[in-house]
Amino acid sequence: QVQVVESGGGLVQPGGSLRLSCVASGIIFNRYTMDWYRQAPGKQREWVASIGRSGWTNYANSVKGRFTISRDNAKNTVALQMNSLKFEDTAVYFCHVTSADYWGQGTQVTVSS
Repeated sequence: QVQVVESGGGLVQPGGSLRLSCVASGIIFNRYTMDWYRQAPGKQREWVASIGRSGWTNYANSVKGRFTISRDNAKNTVALQMNSLKFEDTAVYFCHVTSADYWGQGTQVTVSS
C-alpha cells in the first residue's frame, strides 16, 4: 500500500519560518522525483518545488530564495523549508510523487498576523 503523508503545517506570522515534511511508504523512494504543490483559496493549484533522484532542485519563481526543498532517501522523506513567509503563501501544501502520481492529503499553512 502506497502512502504519502505530509506534516508540519500550522499558523505562522509574516516573515516567519515553517518546515514541512513528507514521508512516502510503499515505493522505492530513491527512484522518484518528488514535488511540493500548493492550493490557495480562489487560486489554481500551483507547483512550488521539485527535487530529483540525484538531488537536483527547481523552484517556482514565487518562492525562489525563500523556500528550500530537500530529501533524505534513507528515511523516505522530503522536506520544504519555508522562510520569509508572506500572506500569499497561505495554502494547503501537497506532497507529490511525480511519475507515480501519488498525492498526500495536504497540510494547511496559514500566514497571518
